[in-house]
Parts: sequence; structure tokens; C-alpha cells
Amino acid sequence: MPHTDLNWDTTLLYPAPDSPELETELGSYEQRAADFRITYFEKVATLDNTSLLAAICEYEALQTRMSKPFCYAHLLFADNSGNETFRALSQRCSELGSRLSQQLLFFDLELMELSDERFTSFSALPETACYLHFLQGIRKFRPHTLKENEERLLTRKDLTGVQAFSKLFDELSASFSYSMELDGELREFTGEELLSLLHHTSPDVRFRAMTVFLERHGEHGIVYNSVFNNMALDHRQEMELRQYQTPIQPTNIGNEIPDEAVEHMMCVTETNYGLAQEYFRIKAGMLKMEKLRNCDIYAPVAETERSYTFEEARDVVVASYREYDPEFGDIVAAFFAERRVDVMPRTGKSGGAFAMGISPEVAPFLLLNFTGTLRDLSTIAHEAGHGLHFVISQKQSMLNYHAPLPLAETASVFGEMLLTRRLLDNERDPIVRRSLLCAKIEDIIATTFRQTVLTRFELRLHNERAEGLLSNDRIAEIWLEENGKLYGDSVEMIPAYRWGWSYISHFIHSRFYCYSYTFAELLVLALFQKYREDGEAFKPGYKALLESGGALSPSDTALLAGIDITDSEFWQKGYNVLADLIDELKLIA
Repeated sequence: MPHTDLNWDTTLLYPAPDSPELETELGSYEQRAADFRITYFEKVATLDNTSLLAAICEYEALQTRMSKPFCYAHLLFADNSGNETFRALSQRCSELGSRLSQQLLFFDLELMELSDERFTSFSALPETACYLHFLQGIRKFRPHTLKENEERLLTRKDLTGVQAFSKLFDELSASFSYSMELDGELREFTGEELLSLLHHTSPDVRFRAMTVFLERHGEHGIVYNSVFNNMALDHRQEMELRQYQTPIQPTNIGNEIPDEAVEHMMCVTETNYGLAQEYFRIKAGMLKMEKLRNCDIYAPVAETERSYTFEEARDVVVASYREYDPEFGDIVAAFFAERRVDVMPRTGKSGGAFAMGISPEVAPFLLLNFTGTLRDLSTIAHEAGHGLHFVISQKQSMLNYHAPLPLAETASVFGEMLLTRRLLDNERDPIVRRSLLCAKIEDIIATTFRQTVLTRFELRLHNERAEGLLSNDRIAEIWLEENGKLYGDSVEMIPAYRWGWSYISHFIHSRFYCYSYTFAELLVLALFQKYREDGEAFKPGYKALLESGGALSPSDTALLAGIDITDSEFWQKGYNVLADLIDELKLIA
């Protein structure tokens, strides 16, 4: 495969942030939204079935058209939040998006208020089948929705409320650089580069890397305290206005998973915390340590940990997808060949990694922060899986394009499993196999147990904030208590970990999103086990699952691949796979 440029090419979307094409698009939306409102405001209930379908199609076309420039602005801001032009465009799009939301909000509300008889009549038309899940998704929020003027006011205030605090969080976090001595030399690091040192062979380097990273956030504890307290307060006030009973209820309704099912999944996870503690003790033995510190969890178990060039990492990820299905391999390879990936960390660039699915008409993009570790290979496989999902679901229209949150991680985690299996199947060195097994076990722990810890912390944060302002000391207490349930007496938490909550962007951008990782990981372990049992017969159902996008509920989507998520034993089956991996590691260790 030819050399890939390591920066993405956003000119695939627009030539530049000041291009006439972009300006024309952004300048047209308010009139389009106004025209739509004039045509349909307070008339949705009076439309016949054909006219109602036409209105939904017009609404969808407008959403499709708006997605491209708004996503372009987000990509530029993620690329360099310190660039004034990019920041200005991002803010402009945020403000424009708020105004458009206010203009178009009536349509969802009027669809929501259609009588059940009217909705049943409309649903009977064959042409409406592709929109039914979208419409049902809107209508289930009917008990918690306010009048249009109230909804518009909330949307308008969000711009200077939660959205402003969210942007402050992003800009502050992206602005950090870190100074730390390494190999006798004082060096500057980005956050991603510093966190990559948690894979260093030296315990001292790991300890100092995590400490420097977290204490840098602690230096700005006043800001983070204000952001977290205000985000939780805003959510509490909205809950009261909308008559939700629990902070997590809106997320669960959106995910189409009952509160009881989410709670059951987390309880099963907590019951299995002992598996993680068993692994941590095994790893402490491999590292010849009496007890792990939490900065040691990702330490290499070999004396020298292999480092990968990006080209090596890219090629093995593409090969793992291609081995499963040549079409999948071609889709993943195209991200790199077409320069729709931004690879290396730098100051001002968003941390972590993401895949951005724009619309059924526009190719998705990936953001990475590659530092050469084995874990970075998994990250590439993960985000490539998201990208693959976005491409395959482009057979859906815009309103059904994005998979529901509980299934949003399905292709990404499945891709990680494909990579792990390829690496294990092609590796004969027991030391390297041990490293691969440890990496996979740690990944499962991170995406099931840790995500449940994060969700429990988030729930407690929101519930306690209802009683009054939370100090950083109290937030730290909650954080350490929930982490302590996972670690037990098998892991010691370092002092700086009291700030471990402050940098996790999901708490800010995607409230209660974290349990979706647990859901997806356990689902994928079941899917992957089924693939190994059924072979080629498994593949059509799995592809149908990905193609469905958001056209079906999570339970109906999983059934396409032969998985029943209502099975009471479903969640435990995933942890049985983890137990088998730990047993396999014991034989090698």
C-alpha cells in the first residue's frame, strides 16, 4: 500500500473555511428553514398521508444538506482548536445550528402530537416503512416534551449554557502541553503522548506520566469544577421541567433500553469485578510487583514492548478486515488512500480518537492520535470499524443513518476482535502472545468494567449535585469510591488519580453514553463467538445488522445477526469469554 499523508484532507468537503461554496451553503439555511416553517407550521395534523410523507422527505433533505458544513466546522476545530479561523467557524456554526433548531423544532413536536389513530393510518402506507422507527423514536418522548415556545427558549439558552461550558471544556483541555523529564531530558508532550507512556517499561515513568497529566488538570480545578457542576445542574433543571424520574432516563429512552435492563447489565458487570481483580493480581506477578498501581495497569509484560510505525499499524488493520471480508478491507483502506484520516498528536488537536459519519451522501472521516503502541493498533481498528459502519449504513436515508447508541460501538469493537484474532493466529512467540492476550483482556476490562464505573460515578455526581454544589474534594471522593469497587485490594490508586474524572469528555458531550460501551462489548463478544461457531453463515446477518443503521430498535437490529439481547443469560456470556481469555493467559504466564 502506498505511503499515506498523515493529515486529513478536508478540501474533500470544502476548499477552505472562507470558500464561496461554504459561504453559500451556510447563508442559505435560515431562509430554507423559514420557508419550511411557513409551509408546515401548525399544519402537520391536517396533512393527508401523501403530503405528510412529502413533508418528512423535505425535512430529511434539509437535515442532510446541513450536516456537511457543520461537520466540516467540527473537523477543523478538532484539528486545531487554537486556530482563530477554525474557532470562529465552529462558533458560527454552533450559533446558526441553534437558530435553525429553533425554527425547525415545531416539526418534531407536531409529529409527536399526531393522534395514535392518525399515526396508525400513516404507518399503514408501504412508502412510510423506512421512517417508522424515526417517528416512533420521536413519539416516545411525548410525555416529556414542552410546548414549542418553551422548547425554543431552552434551545436558545443552550447556546450560552451547556454548549458554552462544553466548548470551554474542549478548548481548555486541548490547550494543554505537559513538561516531563524523560531519559534525562526535559521534554514537552501532548496529552496523548504523555498517556502513551502508561505503556512504558519503567514504573517510575508510568507514575510520573499519569501524575503530570492529572495534576495539570488539577491546576485548573476551579474551571473543571464549574463545568461539571453547571452541566449537572442544567440537566437536573431540565429533568424537572420534563418530569423525568432519574438522570439516566432520557438516555435510556433514546437508546430504547428500559432502565431495568441497563441496571441489570451494570449489576451483572459489578458481580464480575472479581475477574478484573484476578487479572490484576496475575499481571502484578508477571511484572514482579507486589501490587499494581493504577498507572501500571497497561504496563508492558515483555521487557521490550514493540513499537509500530503507522504504516505497519495501518496495514495490519486493513489486512484483518480484508481477511474477514474483502469488501470490508477495501472500505477501510479507502480512508487512508483518500486522506480521510488525521493521524498524529499535536498541541491544539482534540485528544482521543473519533469517527465522524456525516451523511449517507458524504464519506466519513477518522481522527487518531497515534503514538506507536500496540494499543494504538486497537484504536485504529476501533475507529476504522466506526467508519466502516458509517459507510455500510449509507444505504439508509439521513433520518435512519446513525445507529442507536447501544449499537454504535458494534462494528468498532468487532474490528478490534478481528485484529486481535489475526495477531494471535499469526504469532508463535509465547512472550508476544502473552502481550496480545493482556492487551485484549485489558481492553475488555476498559470497555465493560471501567465504563460501568464511569456510569456509576456519573449517576452519583448528578444525584448529589441535586442537593447542592459539589466541591472538588467531594467529586474526588465519589470518583475514588467507584473506582475502588472495581480495583478492590488488587490495585492501589495513585494520589493524582483524584483528578481522574476531570478529563473524560463523555461526561460533557454524551451524558450517560459510557454504558453503551459495556453493551457493545458484551454484544460483540457474543457476536464474535457466533462467528467462530458459524463461519461464513454468520456474515450475511452481521452485514444486515450494520446496513440497518438506525432503522430498527437495538433488539430488532441484534436479531438480524441471531442475537437475543432480552435473554437473561446474555450479559454473563460475554464475561464467560473474558474468563476463558484469563484462563488462556494463566497457561502462558
